[in-house]
Amino acid sequence: DRSPETRHIINTESISTMKDGALIVNTGRGGLIETKSLITGLKQKKIGGAALDVYEEEENYFFSDFSNEGIDDDDLSRLVTFPNVIVSSHQAYLTDTSLMEISSTTLDNILSWKSGCLINQVKR
Repeated sequence: DRSPETRHIINTESISTMKDGALIVNTGRGGLIETKSLITGLKQKKIGGAALDVYEEEENYFFSDFSNEGIDDDDLSRLVTFPNVIVSSHQAYLTDTSLMEISSTTLDNILSWKSGCLINQVKR
C-alpha cells in the first residue's frame, strides 16, 4: 500500500466507535477499509450502508468481465449481496471535467519540467 499509515483505518476498532447506522463512502483507496470488518459491521447493522468506488483487491477484478466465470473473491462477492452497498469499478473520476483536469495538469507538469520550473514538485 502506498500509505501504510492509513492502511485499514476503517477496521473493527474504528467501526465500533461509529454511530449506529453510519454510512461509509470510499472513493480514495481500497486499502483504507479492512473489508472483513466492513462486512461484519454491515451484518451487525452497525454500518448502515457503503458506497465504494475502490476495493482493496480491485486490480484483480475491476475493468474485467467476469460474467461467464464468476468472481473468486469471497469478500467482494459478499459485499455486492448487501442491498445497502454500492460497488463501482473505480470510475468516480471518469467525468469530462475530471479527465480534462487530469490532462491539463499532466501537460502543465510536462511543460514546467521542460522549462526547469516545476509547478507541482513533491518535496520530501
